[in-house]
Amino acid sequence: MTEHTGETHDERLGRNVNELLQELRVAQAGVQILFGFLLSVVFTSLFRDASGFEKGLHMAAVVLAVASTALLTAPAAWHRLLFRTGRRERILTAGNRVVVAGLVCLALAITVTVALIARVVYGAAAMFGVAGFALLLFVVFWGVAPRLLSRE
Repeated sequence: MTEHTGETHDERLGRNVNELLQELRVAQAGVQILFGFLLSVVFTSLFRDASGFEKGLHMAAVVLAVASTALLTAPAAWHRLLFRTGRRERILTAGNRVVVAGLVCLALAITVTVALIARVVYGAAAMFGVAGFALLLFVVFWGVAPRLLSRE
């Protein structure tokens, strides 16, 4: 059956899977850069002198970056393992869910990372201010804006 785009159902699914995989490249680059930074921090003298709370924030950011990496790479792995099995629709449905979860983990990892930096450089008040500002940006641009755009 042909849809209004002139594509068959299978063609549309193929295009949608390809678009999902392309979109993941952008998010994966961000999480890879963040993860590399977080891994390198532990080898600095400043980190050795960090408080337990600061080390805890760092570990939370690392765990969130790991979760984001796993979630954002899952659809590519699924596609590679299942691409000849006719399960594109399942890959898309589940892939969309894990990508959203991966983006939430990425937003939280970035928020915790900038909070940690603000804490080390400027103190607790700056940590809360910077974390709140970062979280607000993600909520507005990744959560509210798409809903507003979908109404048009």
